Amino acid sequence: MLWTSRIEVENQHIPEQFWKADKPFIVAFWHGQMLIIVDCWRCEKPISMLISQNLDGEMIAQALAKLNIGAVRGSSDKNGKDKGGRAALRGMLKMLKDGDSIGITPDGPKGPGMQSKEGLIVLARLSGVPILPIAGASNRAKIMNSWDRFALHRPFSRGLIKWGEPIHVPREADAEAMEATRAHLDTVLQALSAETRAHMGHPPLEPLT
Repeated sequence: MLWTSRIEVENQHIPEQFWKADKPFIVAFWHGQMLIIVDCWRCEKPISMLISQNLDGEMIAQALAKLNIGAVRGSSDKNGKDKGGRAALRGMLKMLKDGDSIGITPDGPKGPGMQSKEGLIVLARLSGVPILPIAGASNRAKIMNSWDRFALHRPFSRGLIKWGEPIHVPREADAEAMEATRAHLDTVLQALSAETRAHMGHPPLEPLT
């Protein structure tokens, strides 16, 4: 398990500037890296994760509760049909207004893997809160044959987590600007993922279609 592992964190100063100022942010990371990211939230500041309403989501929510991470339930299916997404958006906007940070896997809950959806960009625009991209990898991870290539990290691993620079979405951003920001987020997350994997001696993972 990760508590037996040695995890290095790069660019820790980026989230710390928000924590010290009591300002919330939106943490964005790929679904397949959830295990290493959520288990390394060691700040006393409150954070909740957007989790789907299916059975897998319930299991994840229970696991997060043991790490003192809250859960916001709601998502859309692969056809874009709302499954509590509007209520979840309202809930996350309120949490951010109250000063709580939010964690989102922008390629979840069903993929395609390593390709973000617009919802995260909408949340950032409406809330005025910046997105902080983050990625992580370990030297002894088993990559599952799943849509997200979920990484299972073996005990006594070495790992690296790397924060990226804040991404801001102006309130007046139109559809074209929001799409450009979404594409930029993908580029940043893919670069961070490749960098952390290279540091651990692994080749990069390419987005799935």
